[in-house]
Amino acid sequence: MRVFLSIFCFLFPFLSVFSQTGISVSPPRLYYEADPGQSGVQKVMVSNVSTSHTMDLAVSLGDWKYDDKGENLMFPADSLPTSCASWVTIKKEDTYFSLQPGQNKEIEVSITTPNTLTDERPVHTAMLYVTQMNPVNDVDSQGANIKVSVRSGIKLFHRTNESKNKKLEIENLLFNKETKLIELYFKNKGNIWADGIIYPELFNTQNGKKVKIDHIIFYSMPGDNREMTIKLPENTTPGKYTATILIDYGDDNTIEMAELSFTYE
Repeated sequence: MRVFLSIFCFLFPFLSVFSQTGISVSPPRLYYEADPGQSGVQKVMVSNVSTSHTMDLAVSLGDWKYDDKGENLMFPADSLPTSCASWVTIKKEDTYFSLQPGQNKEIEVSITTPNTLTDERPVHTAMLYVTQMNPVNDVDSQGANIKVSVRSGIKLFHRTNESKNKKLEIENLLFNKETKLIELYFKNKGNIWADGIIYPELFNTQNGKKVKIDHIIFYSMPGDNREMTIKLPENTTPGKYTATILIDYGDDNTIEMAELSFTYE
């Protein structure tokens, strides 16, 4: 029995699947700053990293957004109010092409902002897909014959030249006694995408010991609400604790911080 397996990857500039097929797409994100009526051009390098198979590739567009957990949600092109998919132009010869093993191709991705923006949204986004159209034969880890096809996505970000205002605000921090998880709620109240790192720290107020917790990388868009759960280490002992949350989102002058005191039983 043959199984068709389609593997989708976004955010990662390199994708190699099984032993016989793979593509490299770089960079994984394109950023444009263009006022109404202006255009911007960026370039994407697509490479066939297979050693034995020619890849027939098609370029298409879609929409995306983050959910409250920070996961990616995919939609058809021009289906979201924040979409800029209809502003994107790709040369005809770059919409469908073939790459021999080890061959590269550079494609131009242009965005032309409408003369009059009809909304007040500070940023717009789209997804550029590079999809393999000729699945190849391969074998999975159990030895079954399968068909493998790959697809890579490049996120497109657009904003005008308006002054940037990065602003994240923590709205709630609590400890859920049932799940034994720290719950963090914050919102992007700026006019620009804000990516950064959350540094949780835990301090046992009874014995004075610090408990190490891994940092968390996050991404957000203007207006996004974010809900994050922070798991305590397995060896956390019962006691009284103070949790400190630091959010570093690339603003040299601002770090968002919150503290929470709770009892762990």
